Amino acid sequence: MGRRIAPGNTASFGSVRHRIRALVRRQTTTVFVALALVVGFAAGLGGAALIAAIDMVGDVVSWLEGSWGRFVPLLTVPVGIFAAWMLSQRFPELRGSGVPGVTAGLTIRSGYVPTRASYLKIIATALTVGSGGSAGREGPTVMIGASIGSSVGRYSGMGEDQVRSLVAAGAGAGIGATFNAPIAGMLFAMEVILGNFAIRHLNAVVIASVTAAVTTRSLVGEERILSVSAHSLGDPTELLLYVALGFAAAGVGYLFLKAFDSVHSPISQFDDRPWLRPLALGLPVAAIVTIEPRILGTGQAFTQEIVGGGLMDIAWWALLILIALKIIATAGTLGSHASGGHFMPALFIGASLGAAIADIVEPIWGFSDLQPGALAVVGMAAVFAAVARAPLTAILIVFELTGDYGLVLPLMLATSVATVVADRFHKESVYTIPLARRGIRLLRTSDVDLLDTVEVGEVMTRWNEVLPLTMTTREISAELDRHHHHGLPVADDGRLVGIVTISDIMRTGGPSDLLTAADVMTPRPVTVTPETPVSLALERMASLGVGRLPVVASNDPTSLVGMFRRETAVKAYHHALSDVTETELQRKRQRLWARPDAEFFEFHIPAGSMADGRQVKEVHWPAGCTLVAIRRGRAVLVPEGETRLQADDIVTGFGAHGARNQVLERLRATSDDTTETGQTVPIE
Repeated sequence: MGRRIAPGNTASFGSVRHRIRALVRRQTTTVFVALALVVGFAAGLGGAALIAAIDMVGDVVSWLEGSWGRFVPLLTVPVGIFAAWMLSQRFPELRGSGVPGVTAGLTIRSGYVPTRASYLKIIATALTVGSGGSAGREGPTVMIGASIGSSVGRYSGMGEDQVRSLVAAGAGAGIGATFNAPIAGMLFAMEVILGNFAIRHLNAVVIASVTAAVTTRSLVGEERILSVSAHSLGDPTELLLYVALGFAAAGVGYLFLKAFDSVHSPISQFDDRPWLRPLALGLPVAAIVTIEPRILGTGQAFTQEIVGGGLMDIAWWALLILIALKIIATAGTLGSHASGGHFMPALFIGASLGAAIADIVEPIWGFSDLQPGALAVVGMAAVFAAVARAPLTAILIVFELTGDYGLVLPLMLATSVATVVADRFHKESVYTIPLARRGIRLLRTSDVDLLDTVEVGEVMTRWNEVLPLTMTTREISAELDRHHHHGLPVADDGRLVGIVTISDIMRTGGPSDLLTAADVMTPRPVTVTPETPVSLALERMASLGVGRLPVVASNDPTSLVGMFRRETAVKAYHHALSDVTETELQRKRQRLWARPDAEFFEFHIPAGSMADGRQVKEVHWPAGCTLVAIRRGRAVLVPEGETRLQADDIVTGFGAHGARNQVLERLRATSDDTTETGQTVPIE
């Protein structure tokens, strides 16, 4: 029997945890850097553990092949895929690469990625890839690192934005660990996971990526990580070939995305009997990898030989067949809801495409000596850029793999062409297709940058209207009509447990006396905290297609403190504009104070003046003039954009010679209005 924990021990543990969180709050910057190091080290261990687990399953398969022959994959692949599928049925976050799940966790779950993903993803991926399924280990490593970052951030009591930084750091560490490419890991986290290059996230991502790369390389060795020989551009005319390679990569990327999209489409037979999905898709994959073993698993060994120039005797048509088989096998493996990534399959396909184009063109190319390895390397980056829409990551990862900048122009050219063309024909990337099928649309624009400066807590509506679990939907409908709301939160014993909207009631047949809030509510609704930027709150609302989000306390996700609604966004926008106006006024003041011909002066606001009753920002002040202070009776005010001027205010201004006369003229004042207070005050 397990030992029972005494109440005193529980209290002691809670006290220790409370002290740790208090320390984190007092030493935020120092502790945050230390936590980033911890995340990087743990992500590196996770990456090494995943490689070891895949090798372990692969060794078992190799032993079976030695005993039973080369047809063993016909058994091991479906069994491995089916076992991974069973895990994903219980834990849906294990499906696929894990990158969409991490992105969704950052976008709509305040950086929440389940802790269990850090170890279950290793098991599911080892079963899928180690048994022979066609997939990569890079995406799963991203989820492992992100899960570690999320757990460390949440359990240490960090705020939401810092948790998001640690999640991104863990994700970048995953790429840094698996490729020994910390810079590419950093860019992957910013470009794919976060979708922006906010400086506040950069330090944690860099620290974690470097630490993870060093950790994994130390544990598994250089030989287990993809490496590429250095190449260079032979002749400027070869850039034409790289443009053609970019177009070809976009075409192949489009086929890859369409295949991946098609196997994720709902299929009635699979919906009725879900266990058919891993079998129906796993058996064709098994047949392919049995016929062509080079498709088996990650395909890293074959990719290594191509970019190293060791397989130049393969005909172009054979390489194109391998590309088609890899696309089908990867789509089938991941469409079965097994666990694996797209990164290495994309590199496999890209390297094969570049080598095939080199083989086709070389006999008729008379401008220079072609380097098939160079085309293969650029092909890797171009295809990955096409399927992931991450051109910067694609370029930087090749730089780090080769350790050389000789292919910088071909890389930039081919990846740019591939990204632009692929985006023209298929708007979703391989990482956003699963999110789009769940109705989650990510905003990747800078249109809401202004709202990054406003926090939800500044504009949210304080809220005390909640529904009990036992209230009937008819009563709820009446309550919504009475208060003109479209939705209300549901609370149980004062704790937020769900939200009920008009759509929820209509979806269940309309108002009824038989159904309660507990029957129709959306449990565990997506929330924001008072510290969440308004831009992020709007992104979550747009992704989910909802008009309101509950605002919960930073340290308690079940404590409701307010509501953020669509109309709140208008208030937030005006708030942000006010801040921008104030910033611009301050800049003008600073520019004026630096002028040698400027001086202080005072003027009086007469009754009936055009400035009487207006806000400072609503008055068109002369160029070269700024306001310093407002004396109202015995009070002295600092003028701001929203400060409303009143008759009899004495305003101190600062500006160039002649500014005072222009102000008086604009206010339709006379010298009599300023006889006592309108004297010029020289700068001391």
